[in-house]
Amino acid sequence: MPAKRRLTMRQLGQTLRLAGSGTSSREIAVILGIARSTVQDNLQRNVTRVLLWEEYRAANPDGFGYTWFCTTFEAWKGRARPTMRQTHLGGEKVFVDFAGDTIDIFDPITGEAHPMKLFVAAMGASNYTYAEACPSESLPDWIGVHTNLFTFLGGVPKFVVCDNLRAAVRTYAEMASHYGTAVLAARPRRPKDKAKVEVAVQIAQRWVLARLRNQRFFCLAELNAAIRLLVAELNARQMRGFGSSRAELFAEIDRPKLGELPDQPYVFARWKRCRVAPDYHVEVDGHWYSTPYRLIRELVDVRIADNTVEIFHKGQRIASHARAPNRRGHTTVADHMPSAHRRYGKWTPGGLIAAGEKIGPATAAFFQAVIADRPHPEQGFRTCLGILALTKSYGNTRIDAACQRGILIKARSVASIRSILKNGLDRAFLDETPDHQPLRHGNIRGQGYFH
Repeated sequence: MPAKRRLTMRQLGQTLRLAGSGTSSREIAVILGIARSTVQDNLQRNVTRVLLWEEYRAANPDGFGYTWFCTTFEAWKGRARPTMRQTHLGGEKVFVDFAGDTIDIFDPITGEAHPMKLFVAAMGASNYTYAEACPSESLPDWIGVHTNLFTFLGGVPKFVVCDNLRAAVRTYAEMASHYGTAVLAARPRRPKDKAKVEVAVQIAQRWVLARLRNQRFFCLAELNAAIRLLVAELNARQMRGFGSSRAELFAEIDRPKLGELPDQPYVFARWKRCRVAPDYHVEVDGHWYSTPYRLIRELVDVRIADNTVEIFHKGQRIASHARAPNRRGHTTVADHMPSAHRRYGKWTPGGLIAAGEKIGPATAAFFQAVIADRPHPEQGFRTCLGILALTKSYGNTRIDAACQRGILIKARSVASIRSILKNGLDRAFLDETPDHQPLRHGNIRGQGYFH
């Protein structure tokens, strides 16, 4: 097994200083560019000046004696980078993060444990603390706990300071804009940027998680009710050196400076970038929504909420739809269609098949096959309407015979049916009994399927 890396004097001093300020082993490892196991190993050892001097002499046999080593060590400490005390204005910043430890809720039937994450927030000026358990650090949960945080505070700080920006920055920024705040990311390798929340996380782990560790919770609401009681106790507790509680300082310093809450809480939404299809629709979760036809092949941004789908082009909203509960369907606004398409916008799959039945059973069967063969039914409407238009030139009998031949050769276009008619290939079917039964085919589902 390879020996653990020995730290230099400067690295060891920085490790001890950072650990004393509440910085985690993981962050110390990133800051100093060393392995996390090396940090943990050195923090666990009983480091004294004598031990440091012994390690120093082992590496430098002709080095300083112990007295001179201590004098030099003290001089180095005096030259160490000074720490600037951060002053937080009332209502200015709230610091947010997830605790490293989790707490379980149990399935009441199977007994299976599900670990919950603990979200922690602390106001910069008053240290007023908020905590809430949620299932994960996913974007919906991340946004949800922020919404609950602002409700808890009864207002909105000027800035929200987080460890780092989540991948879906757009949704986070949209949420911040809704509340009239701004998101600031703590600088990498600057642990003091988030020292406030790091301390709050430590306190929450000791005050909340440690006290609940022996209790069993069977739902998230029950767990969060217990957390709210402990957080209220924490905020009401007198802080050493302040002579006041977090709640008292919050009411005096932070609360008067908070911005007002909006009339409605933010509603979580996902964003998706789409290219408009040739049929001027975009796909969202298996359903198709229309855009103005002039945007065919353009890139658009789609905002997907629980009840609405909004489509934006270059920052401007160009369409809004009620979100459809079904997949493989379509939602089309007549104003989005070119004028040539609006004439059949009133049609439905069932209506077209019914029109085909008036011509003949083969025509209805052909219409069913055409509609079923398209990704969504409306793409087959133009073909069906084109065949209906051919009746003016060829009559119902020949059209039905041509459609019967079209089914056999798996034709699916107006051009194919027109070619059959022009070349007289439909005549072989004209002598068949006119009242024959409707055709049976694997792609034919019946008129009722499309209602």
